Amino acid sequence: MDQSKINQPTEQERVVIPDENGDEHLFEVLFTFDVDETENSYMVLVPEGSQDNEEEEVEVHAFRYEENDEGELSLIPIEDEEEWNMVEEMLNTYIEMSENNEV
Repeated sequence: MDQSKINQPTEQERVVIPDENGDEHLFEVLFTFDVDETENSYMVLVPEGSQDNEEEEVEVHAFRYEENDEGELSLIPIEDEEEWNMVEEMLNTYIEMSENNEV
């Protein structure tokens, strides 16, 4: 895989995402990473408050994202299997680092 680095937010970042019914849901940014080769940026999110209970499995969402000059965020669904595999690899790396207290 090309060079990419996991970036954890220095403070808790949150993103609001509307669902298909227009209801807004709050998510916490778990980490972001950039892929140098494609110049794409990715964001991995979890529902707000879901990390409080370490016993339960957490639902994870991932998006490619772009930020415009005004700082507005656009989330782009990942539909390509190769992109999903890369995100999954980064998530596994993050989980491994978390278990070893490296994040």
